[in-house]
Amino acid sequence: MIIISTTELRAEQKKYLDLAEKQQIAIKRGNKLIHMVVKERLITDEDLTRGISGEELKKRMHKRIDKILP
Repeated sequence: MIIISTTELRAEQKKYLDLAEKQQIAIKRGNKLIHMVVKERLITDEDLTRGISGEELKKRMHKRIDKILP
């Protein structure tokens, strides 16, 4: 297992994301270790049809914000 800092992850993000596909990577944050998990699942057409566009998300958020902030 490779243990890296958050600073190191930011600086070498692509490197560690690629490495995570082959071996275990943990990010040390304070006293905690956060493990990177690679899932072998691809996005399907069904996932895409259930998703929403950025515009739709913005509309939904504006409605909620208007309710919270009169």
